[in-house]
Amino acid sequence: MITPHPLFDLSHKRALITGSSQGIGLALAQALASSGAHVIINGRDAAKCERVAADFTARGETASVRAFDVTDHAATQANIDGIERDIGAIDILVNNTGIQIRNAFIEFPLGDFQRLFDTNVTSAFAVSQAVVRHMLVRGRGKIINVCSVNSELGRANIAPYVATKGALKMLTKSMCVELAKYGIQVNGLGPGYFDTELTQALVQNPEFTAWLKQRTPAGRWGRVEELMGAIIFLAAPASDFVNGHILYVDGGITAGV
Repeated sequence: MITPHPLFDLSHKRALITGSSQGIGLALAQALASSGAHVIINGRDAAKCERVAADFTARGETASVRAFDVTDHAATQANIDGIERDIGAIDILVNNTGIQIRNAFIEFPLGDFQRLFDTNVTSAFAVSQAVVRHMLVRGRGKIINVCSVNSELGRANIAPYVATKGALKMLTKSMCVELAKYGIQVNGLGPGYFDTELTQALVQNPEFTAWLKQRTPAGRWGRVEELMGAIIFLAAPASDFVNGHILYVDGGITAGV
């Protein structure tokens, strides 16, 4: 492995990435591992997480597994404490877990609205709270919340999802205001529209893809590897004085009307 520049070197750092057995979360874990971090793969499917971790170790990278449901707050606290005890200090936390549910506003079930908030916002709060208790003792840490262009932009049929991503943006800023004095940086990563397993229905929809290409200055879907540089920056010493910022990686979609 090529030795990273010191500003981007994550050697001897441990990074917990929630929801990292596939899609964007997996790409973020791969990025951090490529800069030397010991990544902790998380998801609800333990067997899937183990397969992912095996791929990392086969490449000579360091990975562990902690399979738990981040919406189960008792399990979250127990597993965070277990990581700190058995694996080591969590230096970097990436709150990536999220779901999408689409429906017209007038027909959106309240239960689905609550499920979105539990998964996309409350889990990030609970995981961060459990991790920060340990970071405070050490006087350092990096937290990156995976936001979205929908932290800034509304779109039809996903109003509750947009609300969760707006809430996550403001949670990021408020955490920064409270935690920066303790040596903890809290920032957000805001992906645009990326071609992943979870967006295949939209990728394969000619009408939506045509709209997206017209709306995005870069004129295309993003590739998950294009998020790697941004997450390394936010997790590395290079961003030590960057705090409360949302870094949008979106092909320019938030730049225009």
